[in-house]
Amino acid sequence: MNVKDEYVVKIEKLTNLGLGLAKIDGFVVFVENACPGDTAKISITKVTKNYANAKILEIIENSPHRIKPVCPMQKICGACQIQFIDYDYQLELKQQIVRETIEKIGNITIEIPRPIPSPQIVEFRHKIQYPISQTKNSKRILAGYYKAASHEIINIKYCPIQPKICDTIIDFIRNNCSKFNIDGYIEKTHKGLLRHVVIRNSAYNNQNLVVLVVNETKLNVNLKNFCEYIFNEFPQVSGVCINFNNKKTNVIMGNKTEYIVGTDFIEEKVLDKIFHIGAKTFFQVNPKSAENIFAYVKKYLSDNFANPTVLDAYSGISAFGICVSDVCSRVVCVEENSQSVDLARECLELNNIKNVETNCQDAGEFLRNETRKFDAIILDPPRKGCSKDSLDASLRLGNTIIYVSCNPATLARDLKYLEEQGAKVESVQPFDMFCHSYHIENVAIIKNG
Repeated sequence: MNVKDEYVVKIEKLTNLGLGLAKIDGFVVFVENACPGDTAKISITKVTKNYANAKILEIIENSPHRIKPVCPMQKICGACQIQFIDYDYQLELKQQIVRETIEKIGNITIEIPRPIPSPQIVEFRHKIQYPISQTKNSKRILAGYYKAASHEIINIKYCPIQPKICDTIIDFIRNNCSKFNIDGYIEKTHKGLLRHVVIRNSAYNNQNLVVLVVNETKLNVNLKNFCEYIFNEFPQVSGVCINFNNKKTNVIMGNKTEYIVGTDFIEEKVLDKIFHIGAKTFFQVNPKSAENIFAYVKKYLSDNFANPTVLDAYSGISAFGICVSDVCSRVVCVEENSQSVDLARECLELNNIKNVETNCQDAGEFLRNETRKFDAIILDPPRKGCSKDSLDASLRLGNTIIYVSCNPATLARDLKYLEEQGAKVESVQPFDMFCHSYHIENVAIIKNG
């Protein structure tokens, strides 16, 4: 088998990275933009010792689950890998991905229910992060998502997975930069001013916080005037701010943010609780699906405990702690980001909640040093999962762990470790937070002893 060789294959399944899997004489081939059930003519693009990659030249027979994507840019934009698959079947495939990952990595056989669907499958994404660049000759500003597996920007005027107002705001920014002598960032040369546009949109009231990420260390008059120009154009914009990031890095935002005009947050409402979301605040990009997760955890606590004490680790702005506080005697939250903790305290006051304690500290360090016992511990770590020390401490501090994860692989790894220490995985419930992609959120319930 060589690059550019052509074959006709039947797509057998979808991998955990959203690629179709086919076999040629038993040799595994991963195929882009393929749906299980497709029969396709493919061209090999890469060959390794253990597998090959390929692209589709022609679909000979469509899978019954293949549909026309709602976005005309789906094939070249890297954001919605499986938008060409009907939504019900997407959920079935994600259920399969979670089951196989838990079994293969975690060595755990457990029934995996169908994912709880997202309440919206268009306009569901409420945090938008567009890289910015410009063309070499015409200096036309480009704004959009990266082409799959590249840093080539796809200039996107319309994205169906985000609110329409975000498209309008970004197009306004794209078309008016030059009026203020603001050019686009060129990654190869580290030249140009505007690197990213980040928008936090509220599913509650459709207000927007606009963040211009710039290749600079201090504010200039053109940036200030442009922020005011954006703010005055849109009644739906609650505030505009500048984030300074002049480092050669793939990290989107720098450490310093300066609020120029309007408020420095948007309001979001989840389970009748109001949250303030700032420029760098972690909050789920799909608030309606997040509400399903918060409700699920709250119901589990209410059904299984009477006024429990709960530890909410990696708590961010204490969204879990705030949402479950109604059914708890006390919630202790721990988060290392000081801005998130400040916002959490603001939200507690805003919602008149008195039984939630906040701690600004590394979650792992807090868990190791904590001596209080809890009825339940909520772990909501980043994609890399938890350290063994944090898992050991969680077992020491509580009899029930509620583990919320956006990465089935690290979840499976950590569940395997917990079972090796004598705990038992009671259930794993997937939630579809990231429609049309291979990503899937999960809530696992683990009993200690």
